[in-house]
Amino acid sequence: MTHILRIETSIKGEASVSRKLTDRIVARLTKSAPGAEVTVRDLSAGVPQIDADWIGAVYTPAEARTPDQSRIAAYSDALLDEVKAADVLVIALPVYNFGLPAQLKSWIDHLARKGETFRYTEKGQEGLLTGKRAIVALSSDGTKMGSEIDFASGYLRHMLGFFGITDVEFVAADRMVFDPEATLKAAEAEIDRLAA
Repeated sequence: MTHILRIETSIKGEASVSRKLTDRIVARLTKSAPGAEVTVRDLSAGVPQIDADWIGAVYTPAEARTPDQSRIAAYSDALLDEVKAADVLVIALPVYNFGLPAQLKSWIDHLARKGETFRYTEKGQEGLLTGKRAIVALSSDGTKMGSEIDFASGYLRHMLGFFGITDVEFVAADRMVFDPEATLKAAEAEIDRLAA
């Protein structure tokens, strides 16, 4: 059975363009794979940033953790377990100030754990989350995806690849401020093509 992990990040709620795109992506994927399981992780309310307490928690053996460390590690482990269980990740990427939303960056930070999502070998770094597909729904008012002012899509592609997820496709509703209707229609057509 296909397991889809949907990551929402927009602070705009139902008015979010990226959420409209992920709605359509998930609808198309589940139509193509009846019985697919969908897990939703909505990060829009925020994600705790990693800090010294986080490092102490996740790198302390479970049996030796304090109650606070166990609580911190449990949240981080839940995020990691969702990604490990997924076959397909559908990630909302609204571009805020030319980059990722802070909550998406914090989610990535929780996943970046040596021995869990990557490791270093004599040949260099190796991602451990292989065999997964990611579809990223990028939205922006004025930033064109792939342009010199887009600091979001390249970073996200790099980090997913660093974790071993190299089958990454983007659907862009970028520069929405200039022609929102045509831009959204083009993005929806791209979704239909990708999910066919």
